[in-house]
Amino acid sequence: MAENPPSPPASSPAGDDASSVNGAASRDTPSPGGTAPDESAFPEGVPCWADVQLPDLEAGKRFYGGLFGWTFEELHASSVWARLDGAPVAALVRKWDGRMPTVWTVYLATPDAAALAGRIQEGGGQVIVPPTPVGRLGMTALTADPEGAVFGLWQAGAHPGFGKRHAPGCFTWSEVYARDTDAADAFYSGLFPALSGPSAVPDFGCASIQDVFPAEMPPHFLLHFAVKDRAAAVEAVGRLGGRVQVPPFEAWYGRVAVVTDNQGASFALLQR
Repeated sequence: MAENPPSPPASSPAGDDASSVNGAASRDTPSPGGTAPDESAFPEGVPCWADVQLPDLEAGKRFYGGLFGWTFEELHASSVWARLDGAPVAALVRKWDGRMPTVWTVYLATPDAAALAGRIQEGGGQVIVPPTPVGRLGMTALTADPEGAVFGLWQAGAHPGFGKRHAPGCFTWSEVYARDTDAADAFYSGLFPALSGPSAVPDFGCASIQDVFPAEMPPHFLLHFAVKDRAAAVEAVGRLGGRVQVPPFEAWYGRVAVVTDNQGASFALLQR
């Protein structure tokens, strides 16, 4: 698992043209598909976008295209938008600094990135990259919880986020692996109280690192992509040059396997 360090990781929008969530799109890039934001689709705190920082975009396109059937729209030389059935599902971004980890980053929705960043700091977390405009697409920031698990914020403008989710080949869940799960639960429920009720569907949960990973693993978010057949997807990962990091196991939210792509970025496959 690539570490999410307390210094600016590869997902930092301080890279190309101060952008991140849009896959390092330029400030003049139009909204994908011409869609307008739908705030009801992404309540505050719900994962609404993801990107992966890679040293080789062409290798990334081969891997994820082969695994999930994604097609790709080039935004400019440093990033591509991944689509499934025409809908935007993620971004692949060329790493702007080879010293940074090859890593997936999840972005949580918010109507006010600056206000949420302030609450994160008040709760003991940190702001790694402060709220930064991404042209007309929205506002992004990069933050970490008190244990150092890194996540992004996305305040929608012309780009609301995932055009498709919870379907095979799409984002479906993110698990926060923490050392102190009680403290992590308190932190996130304090940030997003509307997501802690019995009818809430937050699209992320919290688990102890030692439930799945070695004790020395740093706290982190793990993105999960839905698959129809976990065994077949795991086999495809190996065929495409990736590897299994944690063998298949059963979680309360489904059947999981943790894998890495052909460049070392970790993510999970989830069959429900």
